[in-house]
Amino acid sequence: MTPPDGPLGRGPAPETRRRRVWGSVWRMLVATVVGAVAFGSFLADDPRMTNGLAGLDFLLGIVAIGLLPLRRSAPLPVVLAIAVCAGFSTFGVGAFAIAVISLATRRRWQEIVAVGLAALTAGFAHERLLGPSKDWSPWWALVLVGVLFYGSLVVTGLYVGGRRELLVTLRDRAETAEREAAARLDQARATERTRIAREMHDVLAHRISLVAMYAGALTFRDDLSREQAVASAEVIRVNAHLALTELRTVLGVLRDTNDDATGPDLPQPTLDTLPELLAECTAAGNHVTYLAAPNVTNRLGELPEQASRNAFRILQESLTNARKHAPGQAVLVEIGGSPGNRLTLSIGNDRPEVVPAHAGSVAAPQGSGLGLIGLVERARLAGGELSHGVDQSDRFVVRAWVPWPM
Repeated sequence: MTPPDGPLGRGPAPETRRRRVWGSVWRMLVATVVGAVAFGSFLADDPRMTNGLAGLDFLLGIVAIGLLPLRRSAPLPVVLAIAVCAGFSTFGVGAFAIAVISLATRRRWQEIVAVGLAALTAGFAHERLLGPSKDWSPWWALVLVGVLFYGSLVVTGLYVGGRRELLVTLRDRAETAEREAAARLDQARATERTRIAREMHDVLAHRISLVAMYAGALTFRDDLSREQAVASAEVIRVNAHLALTELRTVLGVLRDTNDDATGPDLPQPTLDTLPELLAECTAAGNHVTYLAAPNVTNRLGELPEQASRNAFRILQESLTNARKHAPGQAVLVEIGGSPGNRLTLSIGNDRPEVVPAHAGSVAAPQGSGLGLIGLVERARLAGGELSHGVDQSDRFVVRAWVPWPM
């Protein structure tokens, strides 16, 4: 069923209706002109055409032309009727040609053969009705001419139908390509948003957690000396400044390569800055123990930048989680592995004791719960794996590995 073209299902739009009406009108005009030429020639050349037969010829031709607009609603019955009329009427030849071409565009051979047999039978009946003539041609010659004429009409219709089908196919392919391009664009946007969100979380969570912790201490601790308050405020100022700096760094890395902005991008943190990261976590109240074989520590600088940055982000987020959810607890960081194999990371901390809240306590920052999910995704995108949970020693441990290419 063809869907309505107009609004609210009220039928074809005015432009579509006008196009259909004009298509029917010009086809009827062409059929009339062709039929008139054929009728005039036959009337002048064949002495068997009496007034009665001429009138019947003209009447059946008018009927055939009048049936043309109905060929789309009922193609086979209408074209069969036109073929029978044209078999007895030279005035209907033009209508018959247009109807056969239109039917052949459907590319259904049963219909084409049925109409051809009907036209051939009606043509023979017309010849018998006219009676013998001195210029009588043998039956096989009439059949040959009829088949050639009908075949040319069918070939024309098949060509037109093939062209229409090709245009429809090309249009469908273009629409499909546009939809796929739009889907790829939406997926790219979603992927980029996820990447930005992950980078923002990894970069800012570490600094903001420090700011929140020291700001909480200033809020709830009224026994701090002026020197201690100034030191805490300085830590807040430094980490807020570093958060802004790292935010600019992430935005610089994620900036479009076609951007006209000038200035070099700041370097992304790698394991080269691991000592500073461990010192910050220790200064915030979580004593960090770092264990790594000397041959591993000495060769961390050989890590590719991407692998080193991913490892740093995993360590940074894990230490941030330990500082937020297990404040004051000892943290053990272990790094192992070898070039050509993998780099292994393990970050474990003792689980905090449940202490009743009181007026002098500092509330731990609330997390979004997405940090570890982001770490799992980052490790998988880097070609590695990450797991987390409580081990047999009742310690929360994050274990991860990333490839360490030669």
